[in-house]
This record gives sequence, structure tokens and C-alpha cells, in this order.
Amino acid sequence: MNIALIVLLILVNVYGFFLMGEDKRRAKAHKWRISEAHLWSTAVLFGAAGSFLGMQYFRHKTKHPAFQIGMPVLIVVQLVILGYLHFI
Repeated sequence: MNIALIVLLILVNVYGFFLMGEDKRRAKAHKWRISEAHLWSTAVLFGAAGSFLGMQYFRHKTKHPAFQIGMPVLIVVQLVILGYLHFI
């Protein structure tokens, strides 16, 4: 796998992780929240693992079925895609 792709994957996952933390911080402070569309778009752009880890670490969105089920499914789909791309 290309080193640039690996770096990009790391960055988007770190961003997803901290995005969950920032949204949790804003929720506790009753401030303007990060939209779920933004959280999901980050996850869909191969940041699902970082977003899921952020959910668990910050205990944020863990009771929402869409996030509870959707993030792990998205991680599996992304792993399959990356595995396919690696072996072609």
C-alpha cells in the first residue's frame, strides 16, 4: 500500500476520533454541535475506525442505534475494500 494512502488513512481516523470528542465537549457545554452528517461523512471517508474509537473513548453517540450498528458495519466494509485494493 502506498505510504501517502497510509498517512491519509491515519489522518482521517485521528480527525474522526477528535471530532467525536469535540462534539461531546460541545454537547456538555450546550454549544453549537457538529452535525451528524459531518460525523458520518468523516466516517464514510475511511475514518470509521477512528470515529468508533472516539465514540467509545468519549462515550458519545453510543446509545444511538445508527452509530452503534453503523460504525462497526462501516469498519468491516472499509477493511474489505482496503484488503481488496491491497491485493489487486
